[in-house]
Amino acid sequence: MPLALAAAVAVTLALTSCSGGASPSPSEGSGVDSPAALNIGNFLDVTSWDPSLADIGFDGPYLSAVYDALIALDADGEPIPSLATEWTVADDDLSIDLDIRTDAVFSDGTPVDVDAVITSLEYLKAGARSSEAYVNVASFEKVDDDTVRIALTQRDDTILYFMGLGRSYVASPAAIEAGTLGSEPIGSGPYVLDSTTSVAGAEYHFTKTADHWDADAYPFSELAIFPITDATARHNAMLSGQINVQYGDVANLEQAKQQGWNTAERVSGWAGLVITDHTGVKSEPLGKLEVRQALNYAFDGAAVLAAVGSGAGVATNQVFPDGGPINDPSLNDTYAYNMDKAKQLLADAGYPDGFEISMPMSPIFEMWKPSAEQALNELGVKVTWDNMQMPDYQLNAPNYPMFISFLAMDGNDVATVARQVTSAQWFNPAPDYAENEVIAPLVEKVQTERGDAQTDAVKELNKALVDQAWWSVWYQANNIYYTAPGIQLQPVVGMMFPTLRYITQG
Repeated sequence: MPLALAAAVAVTLALTSCSGGASPSPSEGSGVDSPAALNIGNFLDVTSWDPSLADIGFDGPYLSAVYDALIALDADGEPIPSLATEWTVADDDLSIDLDIRTDAVFSDGTPVDVDAVITSLEYLKAGARSSEAYVNVASFEKVDDDTVRIALTQRDDTILYFMGLGRSYVASPAAIEAGTLGSEPIGSGPYVLDSTTSVAGAEYHFTKTADHWDADAYPFSELAIFPITDATARHNAMLSGQINVQYGDVANLEQAKQQGWNTAERVSGWAGLVITDHTGVKSEPLGKLEVRQALNYAFDGAAVLAAVGSGAGVATNQVFPDGGPINDPSLNDTYAYNMDKAKQLLADAGYPDGFEISMPMSPIFEMWKPSAEQALNELGVKVTWDNMQMPDYQLNAPNYPMFISFLAMDGNDVATVARQVTSAQWFNPAPDYAENEVIAPLVEKVQTERGDAQTDAVKELNKALVDQAWWSVWYQANNIYYTAPGIQLQPVVGMMFPTLRYITQG
């Protein structure tokens, strides 16, 4: 999932591979001929070719090459048709009927029919990672030869978004039964993995599917994806012509412009202090609003962004994406840096001399440690750092009352509420929002309203989360991508590297 270890680590390591700005900004077409071959320099290797086990973060190009999704997303995170040409949500919100196209074929020659779709959906529902989309699903039912019904146990405003984000890839039933998807992905996608020329962990080559039903969306006749973690190596690969699309490094922005490359950028995640204890059970001070507000006033987000991320992002105290419909720029001044006020709030809360707290630390997050130590020490918060490696960090950090992290964001507002506030996640295994008399009723309002009223409810909740100092958010970082002339890329919030439908000629 986007907030799982792979995405979190990758983003953290790549913070200097981001660029300033809060909205996508593809360069205008240069008028040059578009290349026939698409050669992508990705940041990470594919986590798994099995869509039930794959991560979303950087797996987008890999999986979207070989599989078709039932539902895709547009650039703003809204569900759009793919294998499912349309869908109807029942009046009682307890079922969704999907109309399935009838002209798609798996690369093993079998048709993508309703039975195959149900087999995939049941497989994804049981998947270790893909199951996040189907937590409220009771069953999948065949209505007729081109209609699948998703029966729900309760209203679910996020299922279509999660399906579109990368949780509805349809795979061959035979490959599912054989258990071979992890090594031999069989889908109906625009390309087929060429195992004879691919080298696991180094380079993946694909052949184009003849007569693919959505061929116009995938104009490149050849495709290769190279996982290259090192930013310098990735940049050199593009300079040499080995790749023509890359996950970029802001340090190379000027050279990219000199080369005539196109750039595209968009916010990807937020950095700051995750507070897991808003009730004071693990750390009594954090149960007091004044203390959490003090932690917000004590950090100069713009300064942290400049020191750690080369200014590549937006200083904000919100977890809803900058530039989106919920993020309110006027709220960013709520906790304008003011150490004197932070100290006064701490004193008002009964801690004039500060307090002690233990926090985890991993090499991945060392880049933030100096900024955190400086602010916390000046505030009077005495930190004992417990050092551990990243896998242990993910396992143990949520047991601490607060910790440093970088969390990927979603392009869907209700999904943001679910992932960041209400649902159990690795970084928040025991959500305590229901015990807050301000937050709890607003969450219920979000979960019951519809349409514009729901959007207004999310905005109200966002303001309350800022007022309640639910986190100490320092900034949101952007991802940046470089593409050669003739290629355009559209970033999508929620995808660390967008799927192939967002990489086009032009």
